[in-house]
Amino acid sequence: MCTICGCSDDANVRVVGLENGQIIEAHQHQHEHEHEHSDRSEHDEHAAHRHAIPHGTTVTLEMDILAKNNRLAERNRGWFAGRDILALNLVSSPGSGKTTLLERTILDLSSQLPISVIGGDQETANDARRIGATGCKVVQINTGTGCHLDAEMLARGLRQLDPPFNSIVMIENVGNLVCPALFDLGERAKIVVLSVTEGEDKPIKYPHMFRAAQLMILNKIDLLPHLEFNVERCVDYARQVNPRIQVILLSALKGDGLEQWYDWLRAEFSSGEQMPIT
Repeated sequence: MCTICGCSDDANVRVVGLENGQIIEAHQHQHEHEHEHSDRSEHDEHAAHRHAIPHGTTVTLEMDILAKNNRLAERNRGWFAGRDILALNLVSSPGSGKTTLLERTILDLSSQLPISVIGGDQETANDARRIGATGCKVVQINTGTGCHLDAEMLARGLRQLDPPFNSIVMIENVGNLVCPALFDLGERAKIVVLSVTEGEDKPIKYPHMFRAAQLMILNKIDLLPHLEFNVERCVDYARQVNPRIQVILLSALKGDGLEQWYDWLRAEFSSGEQMPIT
């Protein structure tokens, strides 16, 4: 059970691929309980008295969960490195435009950069179908009641995806600005996508996510004439939280600013070094 974020330990996680537009389910996986309960009533009683658990015990369990995840993330990192794969973890709140950005990126760069995608959502393969329509290889992970991907889920998704050597794997995480910040997947960088419709104060309201990210993409800038959104203030908030964060302003729908994003991707893919952005 993820006591850090409260997502359920009995979530039925599904890893599915798309083949000719059809969902192909690999297998189902039941998260193992950290502690088995003799019957349902005992489980209910435990849940009802969860507030009585000593604080130190809860902290220890959270540390154990993160430590296990970090060990698996290091395995993923080694797997990526052995295959010369650039893995990028796209995180955001729902509706920021991650899927649209991925669609546009794949269509524009398919002849230059080999890209495949692992998408995370609680339910449906809607986003995976959109990505698959571009001709990109894609695997969908449905987390059930879980609110983030973890390193073990990603490892299972990678086995299904089987991305080619010397390529890019884009990980579209579950829409959530909280829990994905805590879970290393083995990626080279987290990229937080923030849309101008969400409010300029998100970096200081959700500081852990922006602190964990190497790049902030400010999306939907084509809507700025219709909104009261101060771009300079938003960027300042992000850099208050993370002075090293890089920032790109773009519109995935209209295309403004996309070339800077593509330059960043090309530089990351070719050299493995982050391209400075002002």
